[in-house]
Amino acid sequence: MALVSVPAWGQDQASNDDNEIVFSDTSLSEIIVTGLPASLGDRAYNATEISIDSLQTVENALRDVPGLQQFRRSDARSANPTSQGITLRGLGGNASSRALLILDGVPQADPFGGWVAWPGYDALPLIEARVRRGGGSGADGQGAVAGTIELFSDNVGDLIELGAAYGSRNNVDADLIFGRELGQGQLTISANYARGDGFIPIIEGQRGSVDRPAEYEQTGLSVRFVAPLSDNIELQSNVRAFTDDRERGFAFSENHNDGVDASIRLVDRNSDWQWSALGYVQIRNFDVSFGGVADDRNSVSRAFEQYNVPSTGLGARFELRPPVGDDIELRIGGDWRRTEGETKENFFFADNNTPRRSRRAGGSTATYGGFVEASLQASDALVLTGGGRVDFWNIDNGFRKEIELINPFPGSVRTDDQFANRNGSEFTGRGGFAYDVTNQLTLRGAAYLGWRLPTLNELFRPFRVGDDATAANELLEPERLKGAELGLDWNSGPVTLGFTAFYNQLDNAIANVTLANGPGVFPGVGFVSAGAAYSQRQNLEAIKSKGIEIDALFGLGDLVEGLTLRAGYSFVDATVDGTGDAAPIMGLRPAQVPRHNASGTIRWESENGNGASLSARYIGQQFEDDVNMLSLADAFTIDGRMALAVNDRLLVEARVENLLDSRVDAAISSNGIIERAFPRTFWVGLRVKIE
Repeated sequence: MALVSVPAWGQDQASNDDNEIVFSDTSLSEIIVTGLPASLGDRAYNATEISIDSLQTVENALRDVPGLQQFRRSDARSANPTSQGITLRGLGGNASSRALLILDGVPQADPFGGWVAWPGYDALPLIEARVRRGGGSGADGQGAVAGTIELFSDNVGDLIELGAAYGSRNNVDADLIFGRELGQGQLTISANYARGDGFIPIIEGQRGSVDRPAEYEQTGLSVRFVAPLSDNIELQSNVRAFTDDRERGFAFSENHNDGVDASIRLVDRNSDWQWSALGYVQIRNFDVSFGGVADDRNSVSRAFEQYNVPSTGLGARFELRPPVGDDIELRIGGDWRRTEGETKENFFFADNNTPRRSRRAGGSTATYGGFVEASLQASDALVLTGGGRVDFWNIDNGFRKEIELINPFPGSVRTDDQFANRNGSEFTGRGGFAYDVTNQLTLRGAAYLGWRLPTLNELFRPFRVGDDATAANELLEPERLKGAELGLDWNSGPVTLGFTAFYNQLDNAIANVTLANGPGVFPGVGFVSAGAAYSQRQNLEAIKSKGIEIDALFGLGDLVEGLTLRAGYSFVDATVDGTGDAAPIMGLRPAQVPRHNASGTIRWESENGNGASLSARYIGQQFEDDVNMLSLADAFTIDGRMALAVNDRLLVEARVENLLDSRVDAAISSNGIIERAFPRTFWVGLRVKIE
């Protein structure tokens, strides 16, 4: 089912390519998607489409999809970048993404950690996100265990547009979009800049003298060129770069993340033999510091720093759709991805500038596989789809080395581990149907398998949150998913409703398992203070998740032209199967997984750009930890926006985030210190179209 909002002022739906694929909503504007046509078999799976405009970050736009969540509730202005993995359907437990994020066909997960660098998308002129809950690996490849989120670039035509907004606490957002039609091609250059003095993350009543606002500064630049090479073949090339600097609200909590991505894709949509070929590279680096704060929060000292974590991702993908009949679609293809990286760390500080010990750890992974999937229009009312894939994986060159840095034994090697190379194979498949019971009602169902390879971060990099420490685990096995779902879609013109019931089981789920409490010295992390927790990443027996998803869209144009109401709800009952070290968490809820998640937006927009919207989100109670002792309260927030088009070139906008200034708990430490997400923030801004 599709949930679509009206495009914002200044985002005309320019289309110079007769080959673009158009998904039409019954009551709203057309949504343009580049790439190969949507597969016939996609009708069997639960998919939601939302439009994206430049007035909202991609990260926060996706929060409107119930059941889609990051590991933490805070966004990219205050969260640690390494906590921003994305998942669906309660398949959480750690910060690596279990949903596959794709931009114009390119996987977006960080090659080292599997998290998502969300500020890197704020510079991009995007038009749509398509979220498929569940569905398994299928044609998308490993990593798509909880679902797939596809982002699509906009074709802006001839356009120069500038935007700037000023908000509470000296927040500034600015962006530029430059588009030129060059012959039959399209050049788009876009950039953004964002900064803010930030807010104090620790809640009032628990703050000490060390607590201060968490500043942030983020920039991005993107260049995209699309041009036909022949009557049938189109070239799409993309280069983007970003930087992201944040701190966590006290000394020694600064972190930096930057990256450069490049990709080339060839697409043939018009021939009888449709095909696409893609190649890409990702270059990433981040550094982060961790401070140990005293219980009274009046002193802090440097405890740990990862001063250089470089990583690289390389990949390619090919898909062919040969002509096999008017009622049959056949997809054949393959993909390859390689990641490599290492973490360079200092720890056991004698003082804030003198580390006693240094660690280097890292390795490489590779996956390559192929798939075949067929879909059949068995009758006017029935679509059948099914397919399978085989993947091969390697984990190579793993190492961890620790050396002493200062007297009495400077340069002495404490550990020098070389981990054995490992490899394996995975067989997955999926199948489903969509049956039109009536012209308005469709019954669909699907069953699927999926898998995910552990990230370099999970295998080799330890980390800390406050005084709590978590060790890596070089012996982690791949996660494996099996799932099924049954759904109903109702479409009667201005009203679209969707209901899905699902069951997913993630075997070998990787989670941070609590093993002991400090004080003490523990393998892989060093000293853990009294009252703090020592954990290790481990494969659980399984995470079992069942629940329902409800989506609704009402086109209210008969009442007021341009008025829409969208709402959604997700209920997830997720539990852990644990044995061995994880036996104490048997039957408990995975960390950071709420049972209830709901959102709703009422929006009015006129053709000249005047508009207003009000959005509400509810997220249920969840637990910080795997043993379900540290509870994060439920939260309800309201956002609003008003826009006035002074003329066809100038738009004035006012926005508010978290209108009620609700306290959204983002984290709680083992000693009860609570960190909150973004507070109430007012914005005023201008957008100018120069041409």
